[in-house]
Amino acid sequence: MLIDDDKGVHVLMRRIIEDAGYRYCAAYDGESGLKMLASEHPDLLLLDVMMPGMNGFDVCTKIRGQGRRIPIIFLSAKGDIVDKSIGFKAGGDDYVVKPFSPDELLLRIEAHLRRHKSDLAFAKAVSREGSNKTGELEIFFNRYEVRLRGEPVDLTAKEFEILALLASSPGQVFTRNQIYEHIWGRDSSVDENSITVFMRKIREKIEDNPSQPKYLLTVWRVGYKFAERVDVANE
Repeated sequence: MLIDDDKGVHVLMRRIIEDAGYRYCAAYDGESGLKMLASEHPDLLLLDVMMPGMNGFDVCTKIRGQGRRIPIIFLSAKGDIVDKSIGFKAGGDDYVVKPFSPDELLLRIEAHLRRHKSDLAFAKAVSREGSNKTGELEIFFNRYEVRLRGEPVDLTAKEFEILALLASSPGQVFTRNQIYEHIWGRDSSVDENSITVFMRKIREKIEDNPSQPKYLLTVWRVGYKFAERVDVANE
């Protein structure tokens, strides 16, 4: 979704967004944009800064005040660092200065959509009720508890959070970078390569044969995923 008062930008953005295979909707001012946001439920918002009436920073502040977690990318002809600081404090996720490269914009859109999808998966993992039972492994999400064949598995908090993140969406592949950002945060000084070590430790605790895992699977050159199904009869 785009909120911008410039009709020329709307023509350009529609072509860029739809040519990339996304569905597109747009508004020309902040007030109508907020109404459209509530009805259309877009996955990402491109938000102009300088608009008549309610400016982009005010729109962003209202959106965050409503508890919405939608990724917001500011668009502005002003590259001033003060404007960027205000935008990030208002709750924006990124800032693109006009004129911009369509390819760069699409790369940023794709990156934020991937991150948002895994954000939602992590929130689902740490807050959901009940458990995920796959094979002989059961994960109790809101209790930080894992059982294998009915016996408790002694995982550290970080080991559990990594396993719960993957188990919240069985079959979905998470990159190392996605796992790193959701468990430790973007600004953490933890080495991303340590995720490999965590995976090995988790497998040593939940797999019968850690070198041939059934639950915590590696997707070569991409990342990791949790198995959608494990055939207990063949174990």
